[in-house]
Amino acid sequence: MRNILGLKIEDLEDYFLSIEEKKFKALQVFEWLYIHKENNIDNWTNIKKDIRDKLKSDFRTNFIKVKRKETGDLVSKYLFELEDGNYIESVLMEHDYGLSVCVSSQVGCPMGCKFCESGRLKKVRNLETYEMVEQIILIEEDIKKKISSVVIMGIGEPFDNYDNVIDFIKIINHPKGLAIGARHITVSTCGIVPKIDEFSNLDLQVNLAISLHAPNDEIRNKIMPINKVYNISQVIEAIKRYISKTNRRVTIEYVMLNMVNDYIDNALELAKLLKGLNVYVNLIPYNETNNIEYKKSKRINEFKDALLKNGINATVRREFGSSISAACGQLRSKEV
Repeated sequence: MRNILGLKIEDLEDYFLSIEEKKFKALQVFEWLYIHKENNIDNWTNIKKDIRDKLKSDFRTNFIKVKRKETGDLVSKYLFELEDGNYIESVLMEHDYGLSVCVSSQVGCPMGCKFCESGRLKKVRNLETYEMVEQIILIEEDIKKKISSVVIMGIGEPFDNYDNVIDFIKIINHPKGLAIGARHITVSTCGIVPKIDEFSNLDLQVNLAISLHAPNDEIRNKIMPINKVYNISQVIEAIKRYISKTNRRVTIEYVMLNMVNDYIDNALELAKLLKGLNVYVNLIPYNETNNIEYKKSKRINEFKDALLKNGINATVRREFGSSISAACGQLRSKEV
């Protein structure tokens, strides 16, 4: 039995037509779920009882559970327990422009990036759409405030769970859903080229971020196994096609690893690689963990300056949550 919180408005419209009811009832359901935050179908008073009974027989409305919350400076990390006993984590961040949530898309991660804590636990399964939606709903319920932006950069590779992630985006973006603007939603991928192409064909104003993390195949092969499937030149060509089709800027994510990918020569090589593309580089200070040998770069500002001098827009990502292991690359799918 499907969880109703995983259905797009179009899915609900098809459902109501299939039971010979008016499709506008789909909007009523969305309003109850996402505006009134009421998941008890018995309380949906503007829907007839026989239809409510039918909905209860066809759909579940149960939620994942907040197992633990840890709070740091302008950041909170939530550990969620799923119905099958697996765990995921999400991160709430306070910015001067509003509240942002970093959402997980899988239990574990199949990418195995050498510098990332999340990849140490191999992929267990994809998250269902409702399990992603509920991360935001439960955080909003906890803080009694509205989330203004979402980044799909938590545990997992979003484009390895493509269909569910796209449905999630459509639900949270819908004006009767969670009403989060498309330009306030960012999806990140390690570079699954066919899915980048597929994503470029969607009529969405959602932001795309590419986890590149190296200026050449030699370095990227060592730290990102996906590069042996889709190498840098293939990823760059996919970025070009995406920009050509969408006319949207792409974020290039680049984690700064001490004495691995942070030399000035690496910056110059990266600048040459990206020259002429509508991109900007987000330099990510590495968040060290006890389980991985990489260290934070000491050359971030010099690297940034080299990019800027060579015509590449670059910023340094603000550091969030390292004190509670909630920073980029530190999330896990385990309770401990």
